[in-house]
Amino acid sequence: MYNTGMITRKNMSPCPVGLLLQAIGNKWKVLIIRDLLTGTKRFGMLRKSVGCSQNVLTDNLRMLEEDRLIIRKAYAEVPPKVEYSLSGTGKTLKPVLDAMAAWGEKYRETIAS
Repeated sequence: MYNTGMITRKNMSPCPVGLLLQAIGNKWKVLIIRDLLTGTKRFGMLRKSVGCSQNVLTDNLRMLEEDRLIIRKAYAEVPPKVEYSLSGTGKTLKPVLDAMAAWGEKYRETIAS
């Protein structure tokens, strides 16, 4: 199960792992968070790095913002400028992504041998 809308007390998984999956339970959200761990990014930079369509990126950014994992900052400029960064809560996901990366590296070695 992954988040298709804002996480609320009413729809929050009672299981901590289930709640984590609600918050970041698809590959796009994980890749967006990975990219934002290195600092603030604009939409175009995220789209290029994450490698998904504009609509998929927009939807996932909205969900991450609703769930207070990222911060969207829009500037009153022409052309419009919007930047995304991790919130304080979003930054706490670093050890989770670090553990996922370490596991992925070990798994890659297992598959390669």
